[in-house]
Amino acid sequence: MKLIPLPRGQRFFDLFRKQGALVSETLTELSKSLLEGKSRHARLMDLEHECDDVTHQIFNLVNSTFITPLDQEDILLLASSLDDVVDLAEEAGDKIDLYRIQNITDPAKRMGEFLAKAGIELAAALDQLEGFAQLKPHRLEIHRLENEGDRLTRAAIGELFSKVTDAAELVKWKDIYDLLEATMDACEHAANVLETIAIKNA
Repeated sequence: MKLIPLPRGQRFFDLFRKQGALVSETLTELSKSLLEGKSRHARLMDLEHECDDVTHQIFNLVNSTFITPLDQEDILLLASSLDDVVDLAEEAGDKIDLYRIQNITDPAKRMGEFLAKAGIELAAALDQLEGFAQLKPHRLEIHRLENEGDRLTRAAIGELFSKVTDAAELVKWKDIYDLLEATMDACEHAANVLETIAIKNA
């Protein structure tokens, strides 16, 4: 395989910006689905496929580039962590569709709003990745959103087990809450990877 030296690594940063935009759009679509009580799974699947494609482009670029702007392991970890966010969001949308959920709970709506905000923060951080500057405020905001989401999910699951008597409904909503929390955790993990990269390259 021919090695292509890219001293500035512009293509990597461009692909990460694209991945960030896809993450943000995916989480916004999921939030809209929760707020409206309508399936947006078809669009979420399209976005998941687009993000997979960008992730594969990044992996292939790493394998064909002699000089990378970041450590190769960091590039692969960041791309994978962002792809995980989209995968989990798509899975949450799939379950909402599969379970034919129509009456969305208030905690799920709020969690969707937190996720949409986290997506915006991730996209903004990735826009600034090339200069390794101003990434910390975005990580801190995502950390705050994750903490809020964790408290919200714990309360929602507690209420679910204390008030819902229909076993099927209980299983459905426990699954959805867990997926929403996992998606937010994945956002925080991606933000932590970004912060580590910034520190290593300061």
